Amino acid sequence: MDFTLRNAWIYLENGVLLQAKSFGVEGTSVGEIVFNTSLSGYQEIMSDPSYAGQFVTFTMPEIGNVGVNAEDMESSSAHAKGMIVRKYQGRYSNFRAEESLDAFLVKHSVMGICDIDTRYLTKMIRDEGAMMMVASTNISDKEELKKILENSPSIEDINYIEQVSTKKAYKHTSSTYNEKGEFKYNNAPKEEAKIAVIDFGVKKNILNEIVNAKIGVEVIPNNFKAEDLIQSYKDKNIDGVFLSNGPGDPLVLKKEQEQIKKLIDAKIPMFGICLGHQLLSISHGYDTYKLKFGHHGGNHPVKNEKSSFVEITAQNHNYNVPENIIEVAEVTHTNLFDNTIEGLSYKNEPIFSVQHHPEASPGPKESAYIFLEFLNLMKETRT
Repeated sequence: MDFTLRNAWIYLENGVLLQAKSFGVEGTSVGEIVFNTSLSGYQEIMSDPSYAGQFVTFTMPEIGNVGVNAEDMESSSAHAKGMIVRKYQGRYSNFRAEESLDAFLVKHSVMGICDIDTRYLTKMIRDEGAMMMVASTNISDKEELKKILENSPSIEDINYIEQVSTKKAYKHTSSTYNEKGEFKYNNAPKEEAKIAVIDFGVKKNILNEIVNAKIGVEVIPNNFKAEDLIQSYKDKNIDGVFLSNGPGDPLVLKKEQEQIKKLIDAKIPMFGICLGHQLLSISHGYDTYKLKFGHHGGNHPVKNEKSSFVEITAQNHNYNVPENIIEVAEVTHTNLFDNTIEGLSYKNEPIFSVQHHPEASPGPKESAYIFLEFLNLMKETRT
């Protein structure tokens, strides 16, 4: 190892104080603690903008053993507040690796916590629910940590979309970044439709799968104007709108909801994933609610209500659409862990959405067909 583990302390909202070790960046950080059951893909998880404001507890005990590389980034940075692992492996071994996880976290100012009982933490979150926490490498006093946490805003009080959304529009046509963290533009298949992707924290692999479905992509900021998109649709410059994933509480996004309502009224074909799925529900008049500990992992079974097939899916959300949304939408997918709604097709509207992540990355890939369904919807709406 080319580094030394440091002491660290965690204080949880329920009053529990734990001592551990740390890697990555030093300091004191506050966020919401959740757990993720994925067996692989720690780099994709940490660079997923949807995890902004959160400490991710990994149930996989060995983390860091394959290092990190530029190609597997889901965005140009790491967005989670920190990661909590049972054992950190500083000596990585993989032919694709370019640097250690520790160096990666330092580069992106993210804290790593290790040498802690993650099974205990996971059971605590499962029983008591997701909660706020503070981690520090230089403060060990329980009362001081408690005061810091009490004086910090809750994750529901912060609009993380403003931090993770792109500041200017760009086109996406490939799957890799260059050395500056910018998208490379090459190898795009022939386009059969064009869309505007509203960036609430979009994952790179979502853009890749949209492009693979022969859909041209322009990513635009979250402060979009519905009137501009409606005019672009009328002028046939776009054939639809995609609402991306993203972090935080969707009820906070009042301005975005108002713009989405205008797109709904204009009957523009729309597809939403995760946060986009939730915003479509809210914009139809059905507010979301917070799950006890959310769904985070790459091994969650979802039933496709149309085919009756069970798809193993990737998930990352703390909020869910309400059951009474069946008044305006048909349920297309159901979570088999808790029977919550995972997919909707809106009645008499060219709009559908899913709560899970069909782009997966690193996997599974069983729901990737959904991007082709969006292409077909746009074609049908134009005829």
